[in-house]
Amino acid sequence: MSGDGTVGKACDVLDQVASFSHPVRFGQLLETSTFPKATLYRFLQTLVSQGMLGYDPDRQTYALGMRLVRLAHAAWTHSSLAPIARRYLDQLSMDVGETVHLAQMDSSQVLYVDKRNAAEPVEMYSQAGKIGPAYCTGVGKAMMAYLPEEELARVIAQQSFHRFTDTTLTTSSDLRAELEAIKKRGYAFDREEHEPGIICIAMPILTDRGRVLGALSVTGPTMRRTLMELEALAPKLANVATQISADAQAWRFPDSKQHTIKAG
Repeated sequence: MSGDGTVGKACDVLDQVASFSHPVRFGQLLETSTFPKATLYRFLQTLVSQGMLGYDPDRQTYALGMRLVRLAHAAWTHSSLAPIARRYLDQLSMDVGETVHLAQMDSSQVLYVDKRNAAEPVEMYSQAGKIGPAYCTGVGKAMMAYLPEEELARVIAQQSFHRFTDTTLTTSSDLRAELEAIKKRGYAFDREEHEPGIICIAMPILTDRGRVLGALSVTGPTMRRTLMELEALAPKLANVATQISADAQAWRFPDSKQHTIKAG
């Protein structure tokens, strides 16, 4: 539960409704809620009145509201790397023929903000808008490796370290050792750590000052790609990451006086 007062608690309720992925009844929410019945009901009513949630009186269910859709669209436009990176992802996808991911950190997790499928798609977990674990994905580790120590410690402390496969890292010490190796070579791998048969190379997208903006990856199935083949793409990914970073800093993420903000 959030410790950020009323706003934080309201966000917890929004997260709970969203976690069901379908309209949900009050009783279902109450079963998993940390709030007393009256408190939960009060938050739900307030969120409905503000348009953050919608309520269907016939089915007696709650769902995310249209105001959230508007806010999500604005966030996608103003905070996500996706609009900036679109043309680079399109070109990279055509060049490599494999699945391309664009991701950003969402608290201690990975948020996939865009994706291009391979010429011959293979079913995998990742989808644009979906949350994934940071400690066992290429994009997650690529971003974690460049976080300031205080932030990194917080993010590592929030990892679940669930073992998805035989190669999943399951301790903070193993993860830290991996992150040190990533920082030395400049990019990360997913060695079938999240899904069997799925490997990737991931490149961090950093500002000129080294702040993490996101990460980019090329993912393929082991039945047609090896890690060595993917590693050969590192220079191409580094170039794309640099281009996305330059555009992002000039347009959406200015963090020094040397960058000129474009009008528009």
